[in-house]
Amino acid sequence: MIFSELPIAGAYAISVERRTDERGYFGRLWCREEFAAHGIPVDMVQASVSHNDVAGTLRGMHFTWPPSREGKLVRCGRGRILDVILDLRPDSPTFLRHVAVELDEREYNAVYIPPGAAHGFQTLVDDADVVYMMTEVYRPELVDGVRYDDAAFGIRWPLPVARIAKRDAAYPDFDSAAHRRRFAAARERAAPAHAAAASS
Repeated sequence: MIFSELPIAGAYAISVERRTDERGYFGRLWCREEFAAHGIPVDMVQASVSHNDVAGTLRGMHFTWPPSREGKLVRCGRGRILDVILDLRPDSPTFLRHVAVELDEREYNAVYIPPGAAHGFQTLVDDADVVYMMTEVYRPELVDGVRYDDAAFGIRWPLPVARIAKRDAAYPDFDSAAHRRRFAAARERAAPAHAAAASS
C-alpha cells in the first residue's frame, strides 16, 4: 500500500500498490503492520456501509467530541465520491483546514480520518456505496456536526446538493470560540476517566 500524508495532521490517503500480470492485478487493502507503522490505529471495532441512490447526495460534516477517539478508514466500495476531511481539533496545527480526496471503486483508494476531525462526502454518481471502518464503537451522545456550506470553512462541493439530511443542513453557523471552549471542557471531563483506566 502507498500512504500519502494529507495536509491535515494525522490524516492519510491510502492507495493500492498493484501487482499486475496477464490475469489482472492483485493489491493489499489492509495490513496491520503497515498501518501501525504510519501511526494509524489498527484495532478497528466496527464497520458500516452507506448506500446513496443519487449523484449529489451529501453526508456530513460529522465529528465526535472527547472522550471519543474514533478514527475512520473510509473507502468507496461502489461508484465515486468526493471525500472531505475538516480539522476541528483546536490544538492541531491544521485547525480549521480541510482537504478533499476523490475516492473511486476502480482505484480502491481510501482515506484515514483522525479522531476529532470532521468528515463528509458528496456522491459523484448514482448508486454509490461508502464503507467505513471505525476504531471505536458508535456513541451517539458524542456525535455532532458542522454545516457543509458554512462560510467559516469554504468547502467547495462539485455538484448541487441533491439530497441531504435535515440535520446536516441545519447546523448553526460555526463559532470558533465556543467550539474551543466546549472541546476543552469535554477533554477535561474525560481526563479523570482516562487516568483511572490507565492506573487500573
